[in-house]
Amino acid sequence: MEILIAVLIGFILDLIFGDPLWLPHPIRLIGFLISTGEKIIRKVFPETKKGEFLGGAVLTILVTAVSFFVPLLILYLASNLNIYLKLAIHSIFCYQILATKSLKTESMRVYYHLIEKDMVNARKYLSWIVGRDTQNLNEEEITKAAVETVAENTSDGVIAPLIFIVLGGAPLGFLYKAINTLDSMIGYKNDKYLFFGRFAAKLDDAVNFLPAIISAYIMIAASFITGLDYKNAYKIYKRDKRNHSSPNSAKTESVCAGALNVQLAGDAYYFGRVVKKQTIGDRNRTIQIEDIELTNRLMYATAIIAVVLLCGIRMVMVLAF
Repeated sequence: MEILIAVLIGFILDLIFGDPLWLPHPIRLIGFLISTGEKIIRKVFPETKKGEFLGGAVLTILVTAVSFFVPLLILYLASNLNIYLKLAIHSIFCYQILATKSLKTESMRVYYHLIEKDMVNARKYLSWIVGRDTQNLNEEEITKAAVETVAENTSDGVIAPLIFIVLGGAPLGFLYKAINTLDSMIGYKNDKYLFFGRFAAKLDDAVNFLPAIISAYIMIAASFITGLDYKNAYKIYKRDKRNHSSPNSAKTESVCAGALNVQLAGDAYYFGRVVKKQTIGDRNRTIQIEDIELTNRLMYATAIIAVVLLCGIRMVMVLAF
C-alpha cells in the first residue's frame, strides 16, 4: 500500500512542479556516475571489440546496481526512523523518476518560439530534447522533431517508469531510469560506442519491450478520449510500429502519427551525417505548430489513464493478497 500512495503522490508532484533546475535530481547523479565510470573503465579494459563490450557491460551492471541499492538503503534507513519519513522520501523519489511535466515544458518552449517565428531559439531549445542536428531545420522539421520526441518519450519517460515503480517502488524505478540513461549516453551506433554501449542498448531494448506495447495501447485509448483519430492511430500502429531501428521507439510514435493524421520520422542528420529512416504514418495533412500542443495533450491523457489503470491493478492485488 505504501508503494501505491508514494506513486500517486509522486505523480501529482510531477504534474505540479516538473523538474525545477534548482532541485538536485538523482538522474543527473546517475549521469555523472556513468560519465565518470566510463573514463575509469576505458583505462582498465583493452581497446578491442571484446574489451570495449566487456567494459560497457561492467559499467552497465555497476551503474544499475548502485541506482537500485542506494535508494533501497535510504528507504530502509528511513523506515527505522519513522514510517511517515519513509513515505515522504519514497514519494519524492517517485516524483523524480517521472518526467510528465518536464517533457511538456521543454517541448512547449519550442512551440512558443515557433509561434513567435523565433527560429534561432526554437532550434536551440529543440536541441535540448533531441539527438539530431537542429541548426538547419525549418519550421516543419522542428515541429515534427518536437512531436516525435514527446510521442516517443511518453513511453520511456512516463509510462514505463510508472510501470516499474508500481511493480517495485522507487528502487526498481531508479534501476529502469539508470538503464534508460545509460542507453541515452552510451547506446550510440558510432565509432566510439558501437561496442562499448551495445550491452546497455540491448538491455534498454529488452526492458522497454512490454512497456512500449502497453504505452501504445493506452495512447490509442487516450486518442479516443482527447477527440483525435483513434481508429487511424490503431491502424498506423499495426502497420508502422516496427518502422524504426529501435524495436520500441516506433510504437508510440506510430500511434501519435495516426492520431494526428501526419507523417513522422524519415531521414535526419546526426553529427553532420544523414541517417536514413523509414517514415511513420501517412501525410494526410502537413504537420502544424499546434500539433506540439495536441501531442502534449495526448501524452497527459495517456499518463492519467496509465496511473489510474496501474494503481487500480496494484490496489486489487493488495486487497486480494
